[in-house]
Amino acid sequence: MNYYVSLHAITTMNIKRTILYTVFLLSATLAGRGQTQSTSVFNFLELPTSAHGMALGGQNVSLTDDDASLLMQNPALMSNVSDRSLNLSFLTYMRGCKSGSASWVMASGERGTWGVGVQFVGYGTLRETTVEGIEMGDFSALDMAISGGYSYTLTEYLAGGATGKFIYSHYGEFSSVALAVDLGLNAYNEQRDLSVSLVAANLGGQVHRFGDHHERLPFDLRAGITKRLESAPLQFTMTLTDLTRWRDSDFYSSKGTVGFGRKLTNHFAIGLDILPIEQLYISAGFNFRRAYEMKAAGSSHGAGLCFGAGVKLKRFKLDVAYAKYHVSAPSFLFNAQYTL
Repeated sequence: MNYYVSLHAITTMNIKRTILYTVFLLSATLAGRGQTQSTSVFNFLELPTSAHGMALGGQNVSLTDDDASLLMQNPALMSNVSDRSLNLSFLTYMRGCKSGSASWVMASGERGTWGVGVQFVGYGTLRETTVEGIEMGDFSALDMAISGGYSYTLTEYLAGGATGKFIYSHYGEFSSVALAVDLGLNAYNEQRDLSVSLVAANLGGQVHRFGDHHERLPFDLRAGITKRLESAPLQFTMTLTDLTRWRDSDFYSSKGTVGFGRKLTNHFAIGLDILPIEQLYISAGFNFRRAYEMKAAGSSHGAGLCFGAGVKLKRFKLDVAYAKYHVSAPSFLFNAQYTL
C-alpha cells in the first residue's frame, strides 16, 4: 500500500517531519478519531480486540464473557475466563494495513487469574516524499503493545484487576516507547445477571519520545453496565467513554457548540444480545460518537452501527463482528479461542 504525501502548505517542514505527521494521521484515523484533532499518540490502543465487545458498540468493559481478549479492555474481566484459554484475533481495515492480537489467560489459585497479550497494527509500506512531492523511497510503520495483567476476586461479587503495557511505535526513522497501566473493577451478581464495571485505561507516559516534546497517551475513563433479562433471551449493555472530557473539542464545530444533547450522547455506546441458546449469541450495537464522526466525514450510511455473532462449543469459541471505523471501507473483527 502506498500513501503519497505532499504538504505544500507547510514549506518549512522537512522530510522526517512529513513522515511523522502522516503516520500520526493514520494512527488517529485507525482509532476512530480521524475526523477530530487528536492530541495524543498511540491511539491504536483504542481499537477493539474482542469481536463480541465490538459488536456491542466498541470498547465494552462490563461483558462477563468467556473471552480472553477482554484482558485488553478490562483486566478485572479475566476472572470470568476459562483456565488456560488462548485467543487470537484479526481486524480488517484499510487496504495494506494488518491488525490483530493474541492473549492467554490462566488461573492462579482459587481467586487469582493472570494473562498476557499482544496487540499490533502494521501500516504496510508508505511512500516517503519531500514537501514538494519528490519521491525519496519507501518506509514502514508499526504500532505494538505487549500486556501482562492480573485479576483477583475480592468478594463474592467484586473483582479487580490491573494490566501493565509496554508500548512501541516505529515510523520510518522515528520510534517511541511508553509504559502504561489499565486499572479495572467489575461487580457481577450472577443471580440477577447484572454486571457493572469501571476502567481507567492507558495511565502512563512516554519513556522515549518521537521528537523534542512528550505526547500524551489516550487516557480514557470508562464505565459500563450489562444486564440479562430473566423473562426473555435478551441481554442489554451500555458503555460510557471519555468520562473526564465532557467539554472535549470533539463536540464543537466551526459554528459553535453542537448542543448539550449531542455532547452527552457522544459518550455512549449501546448494544443488545439475542441468546436463543446458551452456545449462540447474535449482537447489534450503536456507537453515537462514531456515528457523529463518520457523518462529519461525509459517510452517513451505516455510521455507528455494529453487528456480530458467536458460537461456543466445549473447548472452541468463534466470534465475528462488523463495524465502520473508516470512511473508505467497513471493518471485520474475527476472534478464535481454544481452551486447553
